[in-house]
Amino acid sequence: MSPDNTFPGTWLPNTASTVALFDQLRLQIIHQVDNGALAPGARLPAVRALASALDVAPHTVARAYKELESAGVVATRGRNGTVVCAPDERLGGLSAAAAAYAAAARSQGATFAEAVKLLAAAYDAG
Repeated sequence: MSPDNTFPGTWLPNTASTVALFDQLRLQIIHQVDNGALAPGARLPAVRALASALDVAPHTVARAYKELESAGVVATRGRNGTVVCAPDERLGGLSAAAAAYAAAARSQGATFAEAVKLLAAAYDAG
């Protein structure tokens, strides 16, 4: 993170990259959340302000925020803006899905190793 502790700091999207600008932004936010540079509850800049800072279209930022919200990484809270979710908020849906998968695997007699192998194969395929 930059010395002034504001997102995006000195990061700028790479316009020469084959990765779409919204995806670069989405991945950058995920990276900063994962390494703790963006803590749970941290407020992200407004769409227009961030678009201006990054010199991209507002739609680019809006799409990144929308996809991050769908993934549970951030939440939009009306006047409070877009904020980083806590890990339990982000992974809540996955916890329920994991519990259902574990129950289904157990009921069909799969061992833990077999269930993990199937999950890994499904994860790699998707």
